[in-house]
Amino acid sequence: MKKRYVWILFGLMVLLSGCGHFFNHGNIQKAGMLVETSVNDQAWEKKNYKGLLAIRDKYDVDIYYREGVKTEKDVQHAVEELVNKGVNLIFGESSSYGKAFVDISQQYPEVQFVYFNGDYYAENVASLNFNTGSMSFFGGMIAGKMTETNQVGVLAEYEWQPGVEEFFDGVKYQNPDAEVHINYVKNLDDKENALTNYKKMRKKDVDVVYPASESFRSDIIKRASRDGIYAFGNVDDRSVMDDRTVLTSVVLHVDKLYELMAKRFNKGEMTDRILTYDFKDEAITLGEFSPDVPEAFQEKIRKAVATYKKTGLLPNEQK
Repeated sequence: MKKRYVWILFGLMVLLSGCGHFFNHGNIQKAGMLVETSVNDQAWEKKNYKGLLAIRDKYDVDIYYREGVKTEKDVQHAVEELVNKGVNLIFGESSSYGKAFVDISQQYPEVQFVYFNGDYYAENVASLNFNTGSMSFFGGMIAGKMTETNQVGVLAEYEWQPGVEEFFDGVKYQNPDAEVHINYVKNLDDKENALTNYKKMRKKDVDVVYPASESFRSDIIKRASRDGIYAFGNVDDRSVMDDRTVLTSVVLHVDKLYELMAKRFNKGEMTDRILTYDFKDEAITLGEFSPDVPEAFQEKIRKAVATYKKTGLLPNEQK
């Protein structure tokens, strides 16, 4: 009888220790990701998926993803499903997941939630942000240099979109005579509206355009290429589309942030709730320059970026 009790006690200890290991802060069990569309939709989604794959390979854990997760109800269902599979590190690829993650975070205190580009946070919810201001400023400098008509255009999503003001400042810093036209598309899925606004800018003799949204960026670059004017890439290096038209691209190394968050979580170092990454973190780099950009000016931009990485000051902030 004593042996039986010993074995029962031993079994309970194994079971309890297993549960503790299964959901143990600082130890990745399995990783998951939610996306609004598809992991193969656009560059942003593809890079998020690449980051998830990197976690799988580095930590030898199972990974899962759920596509088409758009509403808070979708989030609740997807998170429950992932947690039931043993996932304790869940990424959301857009700002839309911030509030939903915070709302359900207390239900899953042993799960670390991470999402991008928002200001919602909780004990186990972190937001990852790219410093769009710095990257936009350098893009504006290049636009100010390369415009021949002194007419530069910005196609943005909304009035409050980060980076638009800094792009404007960069243009004016480099070329005080340049005029910057800013049009807001407002409906991200309305590519026709984006092209309509682009045509309005062309009538104002705009010869450099900055498409500040992944949803219509490729379409605008293609149109700019056809019209023989300049444009910018973002997220990944768009010089592959037209190395002359694309003056440069601001490359966001989203996948590296996945690996960094996994490392911090695995070590129990997820103490910060809102994290911002920049050139100095190598989370942002500039892509290939168009051969039309003078070599001397390319070097000027590289030096300005290097100084910014060292001092944290943009060119217009330095004495």
